Amino acid sequence: MLASPADQWMVDILALVLHHDEQAVLVAVEMALAEGVATRTHVLNLLHRLIDGKTIGGPDIDTPQALILQREPEANVERYDGLRALSTGGRNAS
Repeated sequence: MLASPADQWMVDILALVLHHDEQAVLVAVEMALAEGVATRTHVLNLLHRLIDGKTIGGPDIDTPQALILQREPEANVERYDGLRALSTGGRNAS
């Protein structure tokens, strides 16, 4: 029987204790669960931050007024197609 991807992720997370302190792995897993992002990649990221002594959950950054967006980005495929037509002379890739 083949293991599901979730089963493989769990095995990978459990195997972290072979290379890292068990308590650090447990803290990383608990943090990931508390954040609602229980993925192998996130647990590993949190674990490395704990080991390296990086700040987790640091202070909020007060963004200067000059960095606030003047125009919010929008999904506009027509604009992209128009720009592409200008650069390719109106030719379509297909």
